[in-house]
Amino acid sequence: MICPNCKDQELIPVMTRQGVEVDFCPKCEGIWLDRDEIYHFSGAPTYLKAKIEEAIKLKQHSARLSPVFGRPMLWLPILEGETHIEYCPESGGLWLDKEDLNLLPAISAKIQIDRSVFADKGPALPVTLAVLPNLSLRSGMVLAGMYASLTLFLIILVELNKIAPVEALVTGVIFVVLQFIFGPFLMDLSLRWLYKMDWVTPEQLPQHLKDFIAKVCQDKKIKFPRMGIILDGAPNAFTYGHHPNNARIVITRGLLDLLTPEEAEAVVAHEIGHVVHWDMLVMTLAQLVPLILYYIYKTLIRMKSSGRDKSALPRYVIAICAYLLYLVSEFIVLWFSRLREYFADRFSGEITGNPNALASALVKVGYGLAGDDSRKAQVSHKERTDTLNAVGPIGLFDHKAANVLAISGYTGPQSMGGAIDKDKLKDAAKWDFWNPWAAYYELQSTHPLIAKRLKFLSNQSQVLGKEAFIEFNSRKPESYWDEFFIDLLIKALPVIALVAGVFIFAVKHELAALWFGVFIFGCAYLINTIFRYPDAEFAVMNVRSLLNKIKVSAIRPVPCAIKGKIIGRGIPGLIYSNDFMMQDETGIIFLDYHQPLAVWEFFFGLLKAADYINQDVEITGWYRRAPVPYIEIKKLKAADKETTCVVYNTKLIFSTALILVGFVMGLVVLMK
Repeated sequence: MICPNCKDQELIPVMTRQGVEVDFCPKCEGIWLDRDEIYHFSGAPTYLKAKIEEAIKLKQHSARLSPVFGRPMLWLPILEGETHIEYCPESGGLWLDKEDLNLLPAISAKIQIDRSVFADKGPALPVTLAVLPNLSLRSGMVLAGMYASLTLFLIILVELNKIAPVEALVTGVIFVVLQFIFGPFLMDLSLRWLYKMDWVTPEQLPQHLKDFIAKVCQDKKIKFPRMGIILDGAPNAFTYGHHPNNARIVITRGLLDLLTPEEAEAVVAHEIGHVVHWDMLVMTLAQLVPLILYYIYKTLIRMKSSGRDKSALPRYVIAICAYLLYLVSEFIVLWFSRLREYFADRFSGEITGNPNALASALVKVGYGLAGDDSRKAQVSHKERTDTLNAVGPIGLFDHKAANVLAISGYTGPQSMGGAIDKDKLKDAAKWDFWNPWAAYYELQSTHPLIAKRLKFLSNQSQVLGKEAFIEFNSRKPESYWDEFFIDLLIKALPVIALVAGVFIFAVKHELAALWFGVFIFGCAYLINTIFRYPDAEFAVMNVRSLLNKIKVSAIRPVPCAIKGKIIGRGIPGLIYSNDFMMQDETGIIFLDYHQPLAVWEFFFGLLKAADYINQDVEITGWYRRAPVPYIEIKKLKAADKETTCVVYNTKLIFSTALILVGFVMGLVVLMK
């Protein structure tokens, strides 16, 4: 894009102190803001929006040309002409001269530019294929190490006479074997009863896809997988089964509609990569270790002896050790799963000869594979179910992330199948590389962050003599750890207050300590709620502008209002899925319908959610990222219907009630 003021200077993408990328002219220091980006810098976006809309109605033409379309822009006088900006009606972008930055009303701080981008980057280095460890060797080492640790722990238990290892081992192995045998059949029943899905013959697939799968299966000497299509507009794909010759691959109708033939083939090739690498069996064997350790932990905790229990202390110590080993082994399994995802990606690139096809599909289908919002993505260790994750589906996304979303900047207002806007993709991917929360969530995910996968696929493309799909700027303009630690503090504040209250009561054993504990917990919960649910300004934005924000997390949201069309359920095809996928003219994003009670969400998904599918809607809510970008709904409004989520109100009432109860208890104590 060319500077509208200088007319001979190219605009350069740079980061700002607010964690948003803008286009900057190094010559005149003017700034171009894409549609709705200005509201990231405003402390009063509603007021600013009203002033801009007022000025647009005047339609005063400017001599300057839009850097996007090259046509004359509109001149917008603000504050009785003291400040003016240029507006591009086609793109919705704004041009601000250097002198206008401090004069523009409602801007909370000057837009500070990261000037290190202009430094000399030095000569380019030759491209070599990024090294992945030997899959067979690494798989053997991981499994051997995990089972050696488990064996050592069982030997220690034998020596201490605290548990019969044969009982734990045999029970765990039998359970895993049964799940491995019956798991795929149970998955078949789940898809048949709970999803709108059809099993199809090869002849019912698109011809190009049928021919591609047949060729790959012939080359790899495996049977043609059983194919299923979920009848939902939200894009997704996964595979499951026992071994390569009885694999099932399930894709959604939205995936076929969204992707080009080459991209669809690349996604299916990724799933076949899991099949060829025996990932279903290998991951089942890996998951056996944490399952047995968890079983030992629960057995020791529940053991009781008659009379005085002298074994309680050593038994609890061993139980805690088993639980810690269980946690460590779970993280090892997750890391192992992420490694195998890289190999499935590389398999797809090798088979298709076009790694960029899978990269493009990943961007269109699901940016931010590592899960969903923090409420749903966290692995609960309170009461682990006896279902092995490994025998579930292995897909393009984290199997825990049923509500995976698709987002992307793209060109073409009618279909997400258009060409991807690489500049906007870079904006969205910066969060994965720079925000500390990204690494936090990746540790808990079966899949790597999508930006990292795109980086490996781009490297593979270059080695194959093709243009890289995208080249990321790895230089971080500033540290984002200060916001991260503040977020952590806010997240932990209620727990800290609760622990402090319990400790004070345990020491004092007085009613005064109890009321103080209730009061400080209520205050901490209220602070947490207000921080996580800012309720003052909901600026009108779009998917693209939201993705530009780096300083955002599940704890630190961006209040927003957005319009678009509901294209499917959050879990594609699931008849009681209460969440949604929404598309506007710039991308697709996941909508989290969250109520205080899960049964409320269930009945909404079962009885009312279908009424919103294919409807134009207006959403008011909080944009979050954890690491998947999503909007937690406050209000969902269609033409003839409306629903409101009351989690924020419930949290406010709950925290206020605690404060009042603690205050009243304190008055009672003082009056005595």
